[in-house]
Amino acid sequence: QVQLVESGGGLVQAGESLRLSCADTGRAWSNIAMAWFRQAPGKDREFVAAINWSSAFKNYADSVKGRFTISRDSAKNTAYLQMDDLGPEDTAVYYCAARPGYSVTYYYREALYESWGQGTQVTVAS
Repeated sequence: QVQLVESGGGLVQAGESLRLSCADTGRAWSNIAMAWFRQAPGKDREFVAAINWSSAFKNYADSVKGRFTISRDSAKNTAYLQMDDLGPEDTAVYYCAARPGYSVTYYYREALYESWGQGTQVTVAS
């Protein structure tokens, strides 16, 4: 059973950076794909970034391309989301998610992911 725990959220000023972590405290990873989603107040949860097991495939939402970087350390069973040049529009609860195998076509679909973390709050002040 994959058990995901996010950390690294907080309050920052616009233009600053944060790095989120997502640790799998359950079984060790093999071919599990990881993704980050976020949900702002009053809005639906949206896709942010996804990565496959080997890090060969990475995809991003248009709104974060060039500012966010997804990565993973298989030895530590942890995925990361480096967020640079943050703006107030990035304020949200960020969730990591996992699924067996990477969908190169539907990596952005929330329904494909089987395990979810509890979420971590990111607040960006203007």
